[in-house]
Amino acid sequence: MGLFGFGKKKITDVLNSPVVGKVQTLENVADPVFAQKVMGEGFGVVPNNEKIYSPVTATVTSVFKTKHAIGLKTDDGLEVMVHMGLDTVELNGEPFEIKVNEGDKVEANTLIATMNLNKVKDAGKDTVVLTIVTNTADKLERAEMTVNDTSSVDNGDAIMSVTLK
Repeated sequence: MGLFGFGKKKITDVLNSPVVGKVQTLENVADPVFAQKVMGEGFGVVPNNEKIYSPVTATVTSVFKTKHAIGLKTDDGLEVMVHMGLDTVELNGEPFEIKVNEGDKVEANTLIATMNLNKVKDAGKDTVVLTIVTNTADKLERAEMTVNDTSSVDNGDAIMSVTLK
């Protein structure tokens, strides 16, 4: 690091796909709160299977009581939420099985949950799995998609590059 913090190196990190499926930019997500990035920068993936993986190496900070979302925090202080489906909070945890607990340390690509896609669809809900940086305003200088909208991806594929402030 340079004198008085000048020349401080910017940290760039990658958010990986939490599921096998097709990428959906936030602007194309059918929920205005996410589409307008009120919750933060991120992306969606419309899943082809039920296995949900961590998009980052982090500590599990929260498992929502309704099991539809999991909070993660990286060592660099990035707060990432994996949100399974839209309006699935109304399903009271029924289609979800959580594989981690608060305080667990997970690597990128660790299985963190499963989502019964048929139960979500039968309830008339969207199955998109969102990866959102919830502290975007405080931590991100820049976020860039590294794949195109509707690209097919595997879990663990790099989807978004983020540069921390």
